[in-house]
Amino acid sequence: MNKFKENWEIQHNWQLIFPLIGLLSLGYSSYRLALIFFDEFGYILIATFALFISLLVLILKLFTFLEKRWKLQYRWEMIRVFIVFAVTGSSSLYVGRPIIRLLGITKENLNPIIYWILFIIIGLIFYQILLVTFGWLFGQFKFFWEFEKKMLRRFGLKRLVD
Repeated sequence: MNKFKENWEIQHNWQLIFPLIGLLSLGYSSYRLALIFFDEFGYILIATFALFISLLVLILKLFTFLEKRWKLQYRWEMIRVFIVFAVTGSSSLYVGRPIIRLLGITKENLNPIIYWILFIIIGLIFYQILLVTFGWLFGQFKFFWEFEKKMLRRFGLKRLVD
């Protein structure tokens, strides 16, 4: 356990919650993916384990790549950043659906291509707002505010940022 704490630069036991949430989320995601491909419990279990290991290796490689690009004080904060991205992505869908219904936009009264374009645009708007909000809730406001400004600049909205 001490080697794990040292590797992830964890100074306090409460910081262990982020690797735990990350591993539980990865396990649940692996299970959900396995359910898509298999019906029998034995196959689901084997596929879940194989997916879990494969995704864990992929994510750890991604950590080493992003560690050089993202300026974070501790390595465990990367897990917190990934959790914020995951929560934000899911939440933007749950917020965007009722808003698009409230505006009277449905698949039935609009061309499906236009519907999906509008859905993505509305989801993207709420994603930007939720990203900074969840970043603040998880104690990473500065990181996500800088990330948001960079993203808005790429969209050509420099005036909103500066």
